[in-house]
Amino acid sequence: MTLPPRQILHLDMDAFFASVEQRDFPELRGQPVVVGGRSGRGVVSAASYEARKFGIHSAMSMSQALKRCPSLLVQPGRMAVYKDVSRSVFDIFHRYTDLVEKLSVDEAFLDVTGCQRLHGTGREIAEKIRSEVWKEVSLTVSAGIAPNKFLAKLASDVNKPDGLFELSPEEIDPFLLSLPIKRLWGVGPKAQERLQRYGIETVADLREYSIEWLEQQMGSWGPRLYDLCRGQDDRSVEPETEIQSIGHEDTYSRDLCDSDRIRQEILHLTERVTMRARKKGVRGKTLTVKVRYGDFKTCTRSATLPHPTDQTMPLYHQAMELLEKTEAMDRPVRLLGVTLGNLGEDDQVELFESPNNKDNENLDRAIDSVRDRFGKIGLVRGSLLDRGKK
Repeated sequence: MTLPPRQILHLDMDAFFASVEQRDFPELRGQPVVVGGRSGRGVVSAASYEARKFGIHSAMSMSQALKRCPSLLVQPGRMAVYKDVSRSVFDIFHRYTDLVEKLSVDEAFLDVTGCQRLHGTGREIAEKIRSEVWKEVSLTVSAGIAPNKFLAKLASDVNKPDGLFELSPEEIDPFLLSLPIKRLWGVGPKAQERLQRYGIETVADLREYSIEWLEQQMGSWGPRLYDLCRGQDDRSVEPETEIQSIGHEDTYSRDLCDSDRIRQEILHLTERVTMRARKKGVRGKTLTVKVRYGDFKTCTRSATLPHPTDQTMPLYHQAMELLEKTEAMDRPVRLLGVTLGNLGEDDQVELFESPNNKDNENLDRAIDSVRDRFGKIGLVRGSLLDRGKK
């Protein structure tokens, strides 16, 4: 029995954060809009298509974006709103298939191979989803339809914004061969430069080389490139991806030089990480602290704990021990980060054999309960009351 060709959809919201701002504030429609911070070290999180005409894109510094477009309208991010909209959009995706792989708040793969008798062809499903997102959320989504994930993602970019492009098996070569090699997954600037030394500029050029040569030049990624330039990608759509770590990091508008302020920031970051861990019902056994100094040099320090935990204060004390192994107290600090890894389900394992363990756990749960009811400002640790004023 011959299996039907796979039908994979790649759905991508158009300029998601900026589009939500334009939807909610009519005066922004048709204007160059970015979402991000205005501080000297602010960066663009998202840019409307009107802003992109000036060469503005995400991850660009805000100062550079404003130079390119002095009339640029800068909106502060509203992550709670974006997440709420994202949930509504993904609810629509799940009406058509359970095989939804979330890539980010505004992007997903859907495998609709097995639900076409119920909902129609891949193209018809994509059109229905796009229509329902517009009617229910008032936002546009672009879609790519293809036999695999790699090609579907390429296809979704063809008619952006608010477009759809379907790539059938017989159309793969005409579509793929003329593309520049940078469009292949894994070909960043360094790999592109290396391939260009051999005169490889397009996918068609790359196909002229054997798998052995590619492996010799590109290492373990060589065989993968060999498949991709032929449009081959056997990866399945994974509806659930296990969380490997939970982390937060902050970049500061002014370098931190005060040791008390640095301690406050480590506590603040640890608290954010552990609150997320408790909400997700996981505990971690590996703690990592990241420090970036004023000269942009970065270092990390990690420790493996005797038992997994989700408790704030024990992890904070461990984070401070790791921080002592850096030069954070002696050099200006630009960025701090805390990550909890090696995660597993919360099985209520006691931590550190400490008599204060239960008190820590009860305190964390009480803080979570108050904040769930009254928001993040409902309860603040005394040591963080003057955070940011030093």
